[in-house]
Amino acid sequence: MTTDTIEDSRRSLTGSDGIEVRWVMPEGFLELPFEADDLDELIHKLLELARRALPGGSEEVQQEWAAMCGAHYDEFVEAGIQYAGFVVTEVDGVRCTATVNVSLLDLDEQAGAKPAGFIATTLRHLEIGQVDEVQLPCGPAVTCIGTRQADVDGSLTESGKDEAIWTSFIQVQIPLSNQTVLVLEMGTPTAEGWDTFSAMFAGVVKSVRFFDEQGSPLVMPG
Repeated sequence: MTTDTIEDSRRSLTGSDGIEVRWVMPEGFLELPFEADDLDELIHKLLELARRALPGGSEEVQQEWAAMCGAHYDEFVEAGIQYAGFVVTEVDGVRCTATVNVSLLDLDEQAGAKPAGFIATTLRHLEIGQVDEVQLPCGPAVTCIGTRQADVDGSLTESGKDEAIWTSFIQVQIPLSNQTVLVLEMGTPTAEGWDTFSAMFAGVVKSVRFFDEQGSPLVMPG
C-alpha cells in the first residue's frame, strides 16, 4: 500500500490458497503504509502521510500524529488488518472523518457448512449492534451496525488530555471457502457524516470480488 491519496481506486490483497480479494475505494481516502523494508522507512512514510493529513499543523503536531499511528501497528497486526484508510471531508458545513479497515481472519472451526449463519449467531450473542445476513455479489455476508467507545490521544485534543469518544461503525464479515473471513469496517465519530459515510461504505462492500490463482472470478458458497 502507499501513503498517497488513492489515485487508482482499486485495491487488492491475496489470502491463503491464492484467493485474491479486490474492492474499490472512493477518491479522497488516505491510507496507512503497510509495506516498508524497515522501521526507518515506515517512520518516513508515516511522516509523509502526516504532512498530507495535517497540512496546516505544526511539525511537532505532525510528528506526534505519526508517532500515534505507529504505536497502533502491533494492534493492526494482531487484528489481521491489511488495509487501513481514512478520509476527512465536510458534510453540510461540518468537518467529518471516517476510517475503513480491511482484515483477513481465520474462520472459527465450529462455523460448519453455513459460516455466515454461524457468524451472525455469534455476533448477536455478543450484543454489539444490529446484526443481519445479506447476499452480496461475491457471496453471503453478515453485517453489524453499532457504536463503541474509543480513546483519542491527548496530542490530538484541545484539552491536551486523552478523551473518550463514541464511534459509530458498520462491520461486514464475508466467509471465504479457504476457512478465512474477510472483515471490512467503517467507523466515524462524527454523527453528521453518518449517512454520507454509510452510503459510501455500502458501495465499497458491494464492489468486493474474489478471484482464484488463474484470475477467474469466484462466488463464495453459502
